[in-house]
Amino acid sequence: MKRAITKDEVNELEVGAYQGTIYVADDEKSAKEAIAMLQNESLLGFDTETRPSFKKGEQYTPSLLQFAASDFAVLFRIHETGLPDGLLRIFQSEKIIKIGIAIERDLKELKDIASFEESGFIDLNTMAPQKGFENVGVRRLAAMVLGIRISKRQQTSNWEADQLKPAQIEYAATDAWVCREIYLKIKDL
Repeated sequence: MKRAITKDEVNELEVGAYQGTIYVADDEKSAKEAIAMLQNESLLGFDTETRPSFKKGEQYTPSLLQFAASDFAVLFRIHETGLPDGLLRIFQSEKIIKIGIAIERDLKELKDIASFEESGFIDLNTMAPQKGFENVGVRRLAAMVLGIRISKRQQTSNWEADQLKPAQIEYAATDAWVCREIYLKIKDL
């Protein structure tokens, strides 16, 4: 397993994406169902997406919250559902490990929506250097650990569109999924 990689080496890799079942929770009922599924998991990949801002000083709270479990991913359209109590319980659970990359900002922005004390979060950007990796970030870690290139094409798309495009759904699920997969491969190094 490589511990360092160049941008050119990343760009030579095949694009990889999450291929499993993806649930989109965009109302109270679907959010409740998705939360019930996640409560039984012990390890979740985690990420958020925020509507891009193209004006100086303009900022938005996260629009989408993604979790990847062992055999499914859930995308919460939190600009529609808010952060239900069940999600806050997941954020606060030390029994459910949540793995992400550069999560400090994500958590701060989520706390702008609802107050909670997080527990059980692991940031791969902190963990990877402790395991000898010279590069961090989702693209480089996915390349070194999983041997795939992650497309970032959808990163600045409109996460508050009436309907998410299939490419947005795949991108969002992939970002959470790779965090979980990277963690599983490097945790015992």
